[in-house]
Amino acid sequence: MRTSRTSIIGTVTDGLRALAIASFAAAACAAPYVPKDDATVLERLPVRPGDPIARELRQLRTELAANPRKRETAVRLAERYFELATSEGDPRYVGYAQAALKPWWDLPAPPLDVLVMRAILKQYSHDFSGAMRDLEAATREDAKNARAWSWRAAIHMVQADYEKAREDCVALQNVESELYAVGCIAYLDGTTGKAAAAHRALSAAFAKNADVPREVKVWVLTRLAEMSLRQGDVKQAEEHFRAAYFEPINDQFLLAAYADFLLDQGRPDEVIPLLVDWVKSDILLLRLALAEQALRAPKAREHIEALRSRFDAAALRGDKLHQQEEARFNLYLLGNKEKALALAQENWKLQREPRDARILLEAAFAMKDPKAAQEALDWLERSGHEDPVLRRTAEKLKALKR
Repeated sequence: MRTSRTSIIGTVTDGLRALAIASFAAAACAAPYVPKDDATVLERLPVRPGDPIARELRQLRTELAANPRKRETAVRLAERYFELATSEGDPRYVGYAQAALKPWWDLPAPPLDVLVMRAILKQYSHDFSGAMRDLEAATREDAKNARAWSWRAAIHMVQADYEKAREDCVALQNVESELYAVGCIAYLDGTTGKAAAAHRALSAAFAKNADVPREVKVWVLTRLAEMSLRQGDVKQAEEHFRAAYFEPINDQFLLAAYADFLLDQGRPDEVIPLLVDWVKSDILLLRLALAEQALRAPKAREHIEALRSRFDAAALRGDKLHQQEEARFNLYLLGNKEKALALAQENWKLQREPRDARILLEAAFAMKDPKAAQEALDWLERSGHEDPVLRRTAEKLKALKR
């Protein structure tokens, strides 16, 4: 198994990673479980004896059990759990992270490190307004807090508030090194009609800063792949995806993006070996099931039923964290076009990233209802987003009006 990633901005990687996962993390799985008792066994991790991650978690849990109000330990444990949630696709870790911060969770003005960590966990649960309040407080208290500026930019990107995202990126330029500052602007520009220029800028910064952590390499290469696709350069996109994939770390967001690329290219047979060991993650199980259905593989029905059970359980809890994935599930695996459209519309109220626009456009086209996706069509024109797949779908949808 590939090794898990190291810490985030605090060690710098968070600045870039925030930009990729604010929406994906919340969509990835069911609502996090928050333990009610400090003595609850949280998880028996499937790791090798002597694994440094397991060893560190045991040590941190022991320290926190002895003194639940030791803030530095609580924040560090929350960070480690969040890293596991985002790399492994298991939402329980986010609940464990929240439990570690329990003594400070409801405080109106907790210490700065808790404030930022609480915001990160809130955005995972789609409490974007609560997360932004915490991040605004954090940047008022410490205008040089790169981590807080990064997550502000991430949330503004999720909500398609590009003017505010740019302000956050500019603020980040004053407190971060070149690659991280360029990465923030490039991610924004690559989404808003400047993919070629963004690709050049990020490539140049990456070439000058090649000696960076593997997590950063994966983020940069995945973003470069996306920018290549928006320019219609499939060959270059695949080169970037493959380079990222062969970095020896776990990254479910890379896997999701790479799997989507392979599915779009009509190569479902390559998706199955890519994702066969990732059934815990809803976003990856969905893509695995899509590939299996395309190939009429024996496991397809089992995985479709597993996804149905997970989405049904989420609905019973009132959990609306993964409506974009559920819309795709209904449209392409169940053939329930009406429900898919309703979910995509509801999802658009909270998340307005390119992949959210795509499922809304596709569901509206399946229902032959252009008006249902008017907000996504407006976003596409307003943002200048260049993705050829979205553009083609939008044109087909608009043609229905004529």
